Amino acid sequence: MSLIDIRKRCLIVETIHHENGPAPAQPLKLAASCAVIRNPYAGRYEPDLMPFMAELRSLGTLLATELVDTLGGKENVEVYSKAAIVGLDGEMEHGAVWHEAGGWAMRSVLGEPKAMVPAVKAVAVAGYRMMVPVHYIHASYVRSHFNSIEIGIQDAPRANEILFALVMGTGGRVHSRLGGLTKEAVSVHDGQR
Repeated sequence: MSLIDIRKRCLIVETIHHENGPAPAQPLKLAASCAVIRNPYAGRYEPDLMPFMAELRSLGTLLATELVDTLGGKENVEVYSKAAIVGLDGEMEHGAVWHEAGGWAMRSVLGEPKAMVPAVKAVAVAGYRMMVPVHYIHASYVRSHFNSIEIGIQDAPRANEILFALVMGTGGRVHSRLGGLTKEAVSVHDGQR
């Protein structure tokens, strides 16, 4: 029997045309693909979460593929992140399984970029909203690509559910002009610089 029972999915897309300055050549797109699933461990302690983490890789692949398709192909993706909101009958560790499962899926779908995948998680009530940080997929210190997108669903997660999300975007902040490492200057290729 599968540990993954999806109640609903949600796709959030932001298209940013300008930030009170001139319009960029291409608008910035940020997207979040979310899935609300039944928490198989709600209301009880489970010592072994590894089977759940392993099975979640398929959900991660589904969400990552949707994002790549939404953004017009993996060559357009420059930022990424992941998030989990666990309903009140769960625990933080039920959301932490997404670190490996969601991160692995995005790296696999995107061709193995090296930068760590940022993450945020919480145990919260239905309707909780959170800001999900993103950064450049090839080097974590590219300052122009530090950004965020808000996720949340009105009726999720219910107490016995988990909302898992993956986030991708097509570039750095519109009108970024605060210096630091640029994507063109990445040279070490270690995922950092």
